[in-house]
Amino acid sequence: MSDETLILDAVDRFLAKDVAPVAHDLEQADAYPHEIVERMKTLGLFGATIGERYGGMGLPASVYAKIVERVSAVWMSVSGIFNSHLIMCNAIERFGTEPLREAFLPRLARGELRGGIALTEPDCGTDLQAIRTRAVRDGDEYVVTGTKQWITNSVEGNVLAVLVKTDPDVTPRHRGMSLLVVPKDAGYRATKLKKLGYRGVDTGEVEFPDVRVPAANLVGEAEGRGLQQILSGLALGRINVAARGVGVAQASLDAALSYAQQRKTFGQPISEHQAIQIKLADMAVRVESARLLTGRAAGIFDTGERCDLEAGMAKLAATEAAVENSMEAMRIHGAYGYSPDNDVERYYRDAPLLAIGEGTNEMQRIIIARQLVERSPSR
Repeated sequence: MSDETLILDAVDRFLAKDVAPVAHDLEQADAYPHEIVERMKTLGLFGATIGERYGGMGLPASVYAKIVERVSAVWMSVSGIFNSHLIMCNAIERFGTEPLREAFLPRLARGELRGGIALTEPDCGTDLQAIRTRAVRDGDEYVVTGTKQWITNSVEGNVLAVLVKTDPDVTPRHRGMSLLVVPKDAGYRATKLKKLGYRGVDTGEVEFPDVRVPAANLVGEAEGRGLQQILSGLALGRINVAARGVGVAQASLDAALSYAQQRKTFGQPISEHQAIQIKLADMAVRVESARLLTGRAAGIFDTGERCDLEAGMAKLAATEAAVENSMEAMRIHGAYGYSPDNDVERYYRDAPLLAIGEGTNEMQRIIIARQLVERSPSR
């Protein structure tokens, strides 16, 4: 039995025992899954993609994507807890100085520290170069001032990688942006935000009231590389979101298929009606197409090659599959699917976030088109 099979089997057992029985109630209450998080620590999920030299599992993206798909099919919010965390870890491991890696990665791999990336601001989402959060150098420290919004792991977690402006006057604007690792005990304040879906996982507004952090917490040897550092990490983030989309799309299909074989109208299961069969067929094609695109993007990421195009395609296809399949599952369930007693209602609320997060799907289309032009032999 391969290591991959052993890992995925362990994840399946964890989901069946520790997540599935409590997911519905925790999600409805919007309650943080503390016990699930503790179990995730023992499984090593917080160190899934961190290198073994720092205490992580060092899993390739291809295996990581399969884990995320499985988790998301049971409760998507759980995957968000370690996704944002691992994007931050990826940035530190790839671009941080060795002292910074040694200071944070082992504790992050154990789940002793849990964190995320603080990019979005109240007036800034897709256009990250428009951020206003400042970090001013003062001797051996930076003083961070500003507000971030929609930040995963900001309330229950204890460290963030924060995108800041270290030189707001330089042009082009990205040269004045840096990435800082900011522990919560440095003094930032996080307030939980309410959401339509994606409940349980904490998403917050974060205030930095002149928070002081050591200059050694700068990611990289020098200022001005923050945007490039975080964008390179978003490739893994988009693969994660694509895998989440596959999971939600698969769960929607499974629920619809099961219900269609049980529900009867006109003396036969509705799965015998052609209108329902067409819906089920389209749902299945979306799932398999999205899974293949996600696997391809993860495979290219594992080679170290640039995969903006492939990750963008996977993210676009998989998240749209989740949105469409969740709607179709609700239609197949009829009024029953509109009830919060049914998990289909949760899929329908969770799926739209995937089309927004890690770059909107409108932006993904632009990225895909630009990459096609760049790679065109006629260029």
